[in-house]
Amino acid sequence: MQITQSLHSAILVTDLERAEHFYGQVLGLSKIDRSLKYPGAWYQLGNYQLHLIVASTVPTENQNEKWGRNPHIAFAVADLEQVKQELLTHNYPIQASASGRPAIFTKDPDGNVIEMSQG
Repeated sequence: MQITQSLHSAILVTDLERAEHFYGQVLGLSKIDRSLKYPGAWYQLGNYQLHLIVASTVPTENQNEKWGRNPHIAFAVADLEQVKQELLTHNYPIQASASGRPAIFTKDPDGNVIEMSQG
C-alpha cells in the first residue's frame, strides 16, 4: 500500500452557523459547494478539504493542559503573529506549542483543537 496524500479531514460541530463563522470568517478558509443531504460545510485548502459535519454533541478533548496532545488538525500559516492577533481579537483562546517551535493551538467554538504553524 502507498498512500500518496491526505484528501480531507472531517470534524463534528454542533452549531453550523457558528462554526462557519470561525472557519470562514476568522480563519478565512474558502467554502465550497457540497451535494450531500446531511447538514455541514466544506472548505478547500489547496488540494485538501476540511469537512464540517453537524452532530448533536461533540466529544471533548482528553488532555486539557497541552492542547497539542489531543486530536487536532494543523494548518501552515504565513504570519503566525498575525494569526495570534486575529484569534485574540475574536476572543478565541491560544496556547503556544510546548515544543518551543513557532506554532500555536486554538479551539473552535465546539472545542476542536486547531494547530497553526509558521511555515
